[in-house]
Amino acid sequence: MAAPTLSVTPSRMPVALYALTAGSFGIGCAEFVIMGLLLQVAADLQVSIAAAGMLVSGYALGVFAGAPVLTLLTRHMPRKAVLLALMAIYTVGNAACALAPDYTTLMIARVLTSLTHGTFFGVGAVVATGLVAEDRKASAISIMFAGLTLATLLGMPAGAWLGLHLGWRSTFWAMSVVGVVALAIIAALVPSSRDDSAPVPLRAELATIARPQVLLGLLMTMLGFAGVFVVITFIQPLLTQVAGFADSAVSPILLVFGGGMVVGNLLGGRLADSRATPALLATLAALALVLGVMTFVLRHPVAIVAFLGVLGVAAFATVSPLQLRVLRFAQGPGENLASSFNIAAFNLGNAIGAWLGGVVIDRGPGLPALTWVAALVTVSGLAVALWSVRLESGAKRNAALPAHCVPDQA
Repeated sequence: MAAPTLSVTPSRMPVALYALTAGSFGIGCAEFVIMGLLLQVAADLQVSIAAAGMLVSGYALGVFAGAPVLTLLTRHMPRKAVLLALMAIYTVGNAACALAPDYTTLMIARVLTSLTHGTFFGVGAVVATGLVAEDRKASAISIMFAGLTLATLLGMPAGAWLGLHLGWRSTFWAMSVVGVVALAIIAALVPSSRDDSAPVPLRAELATIARPQVLLGLLMTMLGFAGVFVVITFIQPLLTQVAGFADSAVSPILLVFGGGMVVGNLLGGRLADSRATPALLATLAALALVLGVMTFVLRHPVAIVAFLGVLGVAAFATVSPLQLRVLRFAQGPGENLASSFNIAAFNLGNAIGAWLGGVVIDRGPGLPALTWVAALVTVSGLAVALWSVRLESGAKRNAALPAHCVPDQA
């Protein structure tokens, strides 16, 4: 299916990109707002904080499973129709969360909502890169993902405020309204595209996923980003029970984290447009460093607020370089599927991070240990990235040698 293309001037991005931003904002709210509601949900549904944290893991695992399945099921549909259908499911899923009478029903509704996430970002990233010139693809991805960062900047603290004053269910009703608005904007602004090419065999799409560099890209995404969710899943208890903030302070503090994410997302796109591989390695290294240093400031209120902003920058500076690396090695018939798989990898990392954080709290050294554990997880993703780059450099050297100089691999 050919991506829609528009001619763009060097100084202006197509307005359709901002429609994708609106959709990613809505879906990002569904992923992140629960982190500012953990204490209210745990108290209302009479479960532990760690069990409430599993609502993050359940959502992320739903993304991991839903991204490749829905992408395959919708592979012959026009991309705009796919995006609209996903936003409709998102709206219904959040209404179901608002109506959930118990923990199990809420988990099921969260998983239903999550099924839209990976395919929306996977298909949306392909649409976004098809709207711009070759040298602006990473920036296009970052603009679409800006909705996700805005969901943290605005949606996450707003959801926490609603949950504190009107109950956690009001937050999910608000997200249903956001879904309706995003659906209308996508319908109005995203161009329709026709697929005049022959259908791509499923075997060819799966072969793209099986490329070694694509698999390494998925692994570095999963491990590199998992560390973020070891910490951010439990940000509410970290701020109130370790740093000593009042419950009412959580919402404004989350604005700092969200602002950092907006800056980091745009910065990562710019860096990846100019030097993709150095941007990949530098952003992962910076993220691991920030998580590690946070260990020493958890009990210092001013310092932890500042570091949350820096963590937002470091975390989302990795997104565009990681997504672009997978798309770069997946060019061809499996581009849509590979893009969705990478979103699934992000969310498998989220699920692992949330689960690991719960283990550290319930069975390990406790809340204050979350940051250094998170740093170790991200370092493992950096190690995979270094391995991938080394293999790429070796392949380039071999390709430049005369045939008789290339070592026999048999």
